[in-house]
Amino acid sequence: MKGRLLIVDDERGIVIALKGLFTKEGYEVETAESGEEALEKVKAGLFHVIITDLSMKGMSGLDLLRKVRELDPHCAVLMITAYGNQRIAVEAMKAGAEDYLPKPFDNDELRLKVRKVMETQLLRRAHDQLLERVRLETGTFENMIGRSPAMMRVYETIEKVAPTDVTVLVRGESGTGKELVARAIHFRSPRARSAFIAVNCAAFSRELVESELFGHEKGAFTGAVARREGKFEAADGGTLFLDEIGDMGLETQAKLLRVIQEKQFERIGGNQPLSVDVRIIAATNQDLEAMVKQGRFREDLYYRIKVVEIRLPALRERREDIPLLVQHFIRDACQRYGKPEKQLTAEAMRACMAQSWKGNARSLKAAIDQAVILSSENEITPADLFAGSSPESSTDRDGASASALSAPAADDAAIAAQDGMTFREAKEKFVGDWERAFFVRALRATGGNISRAAERTGMYRQSFQQKMKELGITVAELGLKAEDD
Repeated sequence: MKGRLLIVDDERGIVIALKGLFTKEGYEVETAESGEEALEKVKAGLFHVIITDLSMKGMSGLDLLRKVRELDPHCAVLMITAYGNQRIAVEAMKAGAEDYLPKPFDNDELRLKVRKVMETQLLRRAHDQLLERVRLETGTFENMIGRSPAMMRVYETIEKVAPTDVTVLVRGESGTGKELVARAIHFRSPRARSAFIAVNCAAFSRELVESELFGHEKGAFTGAVARREGKFEAADGGTLFLDEIGDMGLETQAKLLRVIQEKQFERIGGNQPLSVDVRIIAATNQDLEAMVKQGRFREDLYYRIKVVEIRLPALRERREDIPLLVQHFIRDACQRYGKPEKQLTAEAMRACMAQSWKGNARSLKAAIDQAVILSSENEITPADLFAGSSPESSTDRDGASASALSAPAADDAAIAAQDGMTFREAKEKFVGDWERAFFVRALRATGGNISRAAERTGMYRQSFQQKMKELGITVAELGLKAEDD
């Protein structure tokens, strides 16, 4: 099969003729005689390319294009326009159409355009599938690392939202990787070839943050010796990332709201409106809802920036990703500091798994950097990781301290059990034992109810069951009676 094609036109004769033309080309062809019918077919199944007339009764081709972009941003749309209607054709291209063809069109020209676009679509989808396999196998996605269910949900949301132009609010504790999410959205969007500009709103006073965002005219304030371009101008056509937006003053919030609504602003000290086309991605680790109630954050701005929200889990909420992060940080640190390849001892890995990591991935990276520099051998010990500080224990949802994993008796038994193993074998055994204990605790805490255990651990029920199968865990084996919802 060469690909799936949908032909949309309210003139039945054209629909029949085009279906015959492209069926002979080997495409799987479906037709629709209205935009509404086409939309239902797009909702029901995947199409690689859509050919649609611009002028139709009811939903226009342009409206259909916009709806299709929302449902499947990867689907290519070719627009057929009336002769001399170039202005609307250009508007369609700006809205995301792949190409357009004026009536009356030449069949050979249309066939060539479809073939070219279809080949690109099939290659792009094959490439995406390959990247998905790599992501699942290596646990990496746009410089983010992790294959826990929580991170997989983050990746899925990024893929869905990136091709659109909506504002996104990224939330998470310090060190969880909010800027990495913003960059991933930008570089997977149609704006990828334009600038990505990041501004830390907490790093400037009110006067300076406004100058940073909007720029200023010469003489606008003391020290303004020349006109200065702001970040909005620098990001025109691209993406502006507003980090720590909760620290932005109310007056600046009002100006930001106007830019989002009207796509215009003035430099400080200026009166000439400047138009910009910028996508906004904001981030915060603060409770914006509480700030809205306290009058410290504008409610209208809150809803403007929170069209789509992405919540990043803390590292303690995705402990299964720690071994992947450790490996990545060790490789990176060894390369930066010119050190030979190093590995964590089984005891050090247990300590990493038990640590609360209040600074999340950032604090784990700092600990690994320190260990790579301080360790005298090719193996990293807990003493290297926590030199000058005491490891922090964490508490799971059942109230049991995770530091119990590194208790001396448990350490001795585990190390004895791993005598004669390679580092990789020992690590895999430890992680496997830890995962099994984690799932058993979750099941016991819910009396064998898999749905509640999955929810309790932040997983999908299907993923939880799959993991149980991999670990060889059954509810009956635990002496529990399954009482699933």
